[in-house]
Amino acid sequence: MKLLVINGPNINFLGIREKTIYGSKDYNYLCNYIKQEAEKLQVDVDIVQSNIEGEIINFIQGSYGKYDGIIINPGAYTHYSIAIYDALLSVDIDIIEVHISNIHKREEFRRKSVTAPACKGQLCGFGFYGYIMAMMALIEAVNS
Repeated sequence: MKLLVINGPNINFLGIREKTIYGSKDYNYLCNYIKQEAEKLQVDVDIVQSNIEGEIINFIQGSYGKYDGIIINPGAYTHYSIAIYDALLSVDIDIIEVHISNIHKREEFRRKSVTAPACKGQLCGFGFYGYIMAMMALIEAVNS
């Protein structure tokens, strides 16, 4: 199984920004954690990150025919990017949306995801472990 993890804006600043919300572990830690757990689950994983909406769309479109599933943390684009929503719908791949924090316990504007309806499901509030849960969910989806 081959998965693509797409991280959106500001995820690369983990460990620097809003430590009370996202913790003190940095982006490299997150990537290494995902790769280590993917190896245990016998999953090939590629991880990409961009602060640019169009690049995220290119990652999604580029996944077509190459990956069995996508895990996406669209960051702030979650709340308003119809373009990312459309790209997610276009690839016909199982997709899980992940958020490190519980977006439903935060500011009102963060509680609405325009991208989640294009996904198989959404995980939020489980910290970095949400990415691992998403991998397990995609393994289950592909094997069912």
